Amino acid sequence: MTASLEQVRRCHIAVDLGAARTRVYVKGEGLVVDQPSVAAVNTRTGALIAVGELAERMTGRTPHYIRVVRPVSGGTVVDVEMAQRMLRHLIGDRMRRALRRKAPRLRAAACTPYDADPLAQRATIETLVGLGARRVELVDTLIAAAVGCGLPVERAEASMILVCGAAATQVAVLSLGSIVTAERIPVGGEAVDRAIVQHLRHEHALMLPSQSVRPLQLALHGSGLTAGGPSATEIHGRDVATGLARSVVIDTAAVREAIQTPLTFVLDGIYRVLRECPPELVADLADRGIMMVGGSALLPGLDQMLREATGMPVHIADRPDVCAVLGLGEMLEGRVEPLVLDPLSA
Repeated sequence: MTASLEQVRRCHIAVDLGAARTRVYVKGEGLVVDQPSVAAVNTRTGALIAVGELAERMTGRTPHYIRVVRPVSGGTVVDVEMAQRMLRHLIGDRMRRALRRKAPRLRAAACTPYDADPLAQRATIETLVGLGARRVELVDTLIAAAVGCGLPVERAEASMILVCGAAATQVAVLSLGSIVTAERIPVGGEAVDRAIVQHLRHEHALMLPSQSVRPLQLALHGSGLTAGGPSATEIHGRDVATGLARSVVIDTAAVREAIQTPLTFVLDGIYRVLRECPPELVADLADRGIMMVGGSALLPGLDQMLREATGMPVHIADRPDVCAVLGLGEMLEGRVEPLVLDPLSA
């Protein structure tokens, strides 16, 4: 964690700028924003037309002069100005007025991916400074998510967390409030979706709409990643050759095989973290297991696949998609007690 717990406690607002969704927690108010990280812009006038869910529904359905953009990619702000405009509209006028009253001393906290480079951290800071923050504290997403899902990160025992994001997956072993060993894997829920889309295109000559059909949920409903799931499912899309609407019945076993490549990268990352972890902490993990958070943690059957591959217990947090921002909220509200190590007396 870049910022200390005491520094985060002084903050008034916490922001989790994710590749898929943006979440904002305001001290004393709770979670006030949970919207897709999408904005629609009129390229003729530069005006912002829509943000959040409305902008996401516009994807692929706009005239040529309206562009749908995602200012956050892979957990990193790639368009600072657009991210600022999107945040202003998501927060709303009433909340902005309330924050403006604290402007002379407004502090903000933000999540950053593990091992984020200085440029990525700077982009996050500039985004929140543009909203009026006088100081920005950066907190590692792994620490924030662990606090948000109730892991005892401050104790001298191991806790393993798997943050399954849209663009990347982060895995870490935590102890004494810090990261013992961690890895960021550039594979997330979007990679799994792309594998399914490519499989349907190559094997069935079927192209799926980008937003109206969620390929993952349709192709892997039930317990889709396990052999006990449904044997076949029907998918609606557009024929690659004719451009006409068409439905096909696909074998879910073939879909499971198609997504094994991105999931293998995640498993390899978990193995590497366990190999680098001290044996004493690995012994703790054999009993405690892995805690999964993030929106992609809800991928059907993923927890069972990890359980079979690692031989460790695997748990999914109660609200896996908002654990990181709720963890920042717990720190803001002062509900997290720091670990105090008293020096031994002579």
